[in-house]
Amino acid sequence: MKYCYFTLALLTVFFSSCTSSNDDDNPTEPTNEMYFPPLSGDTWETTSPTDLQWDTQQLAQLNSFLETNETRAFIVLVDGKIVVEEYWNTDLLGQPFDVNSTWYWASAGKSLTSTLVGIAQEEGLLNIDDKSSDYLGNGWTNMPQAKEDLITIKNHLTFTTGIDYNVTNQECYDPSCLNYLNDAGDEWYYHNATYLIVHDILEAATGVTNNQYTNSAIANKIGMSGFWSNTAQSSNVYFSDARSAARFGLLTLNQGNWDGTTVLGDMNYFNEMSNTSQSINESYGYLWWLNGKSSLRFPGSTVTVPSSLTPSGPADMISALGKNGQMIDVVPSLNMVVIRMGNEPSGSLVPVTFHDEMWEKIIEVIN
Repeated sequence: MKYCYFTLALLTVFFSSCTSSNDDDNPTEPTNEMYFPPLSGDTWETTSPTDLQWDTQQLAQLNSFLETNETRAFIVLVDGKIVVEEYWNTDLLGQPFDVNSTWYWASAGKSLTSTLVGIAQEEGLLNIDDKSSDYLGNGWTNMPQAKEDLITIKNHLTFTTGIDYNVTNQECYDPSCLNYLNDAGDEWYYHNATYLIVHDILEAATGVTNNQYTNSAIANKIGMSGFWSNTAQSSNVYFSDARSAARFGLLTLNQGNWDGTTVLGDMNYFNEMSNTSQSINESYGYLWWLNGKSSLRFPGSTVTVPSSLTPSGPADMISALGKNGQMIDVVPSLNMVVIRMGNEPSGSLVPVTFHDEMWEKIIEVIN
């Protein structure tokens, strides 16, 4: 998976002109009456944009923007009900994209992994403060043992392992690719290999495959269908239809509860996952991106930028974001979930500019 880097100059110009949105910019009020679709079948209640007094002309412009920017699927939930559901272009096999089409989550799947880790910890299968070597054995890196022993599962969740990111292949997590750079906790860097190891930790802790654990721990409980698979570019990529991504977003919106069924009940973990997880990049939780913070770092950079992640979006939004614009946005203040799947012209791992432009248009719709 290739990284698309922003130069410091471009970052500075873009973000110095941006300010975070506040709740006054977002007039859509949640009803607090949450709907959950049945676990099987195609039934999913809807709400009309006009019932929410949304600007349908602006919505048409938003849809046009999304279609022309290679979007495949776009879903907006409010109070769990579908307000917008659109499909465009073609799927991975070149067929017209529709409600049943499968697409990749890319790095948005990291947030699903983080939720799985929380469930595994709640079940007593692991503890995020444990050493990674407790599950992987000694020598899973090429580091001195004393330095390897500093790395915990939490360091993988927060991109603070200290493993050298100056490598030609950010996907390689063979021991020969994992060398010492800093002590664990001393640096934040979006090094994909250090995340991929979490899948091996989960399999060692649970005793089953990632697909089996994902299905039993989450998917079967919320009606989500999907699977982990390898691609030519990356390992452990999650694939699903757009509605399954929306189900995961709805689960997260409801803090791990699905229509009375507890999926993730550890609220301490959930709150840690969805809030700043370390002092270096305050816009990052446990494999979730956080909006509304005063600074952030992006993939491929060691520079801290004085801006929120998505200045046009709601300040309380948390986001699962992946290459080419895979997006699962969760907004508690609006009881809203936004799903976007597709390609994206810049090809960046986390397309922050596109994400911000999309939210600028969404706010115009709901104002």
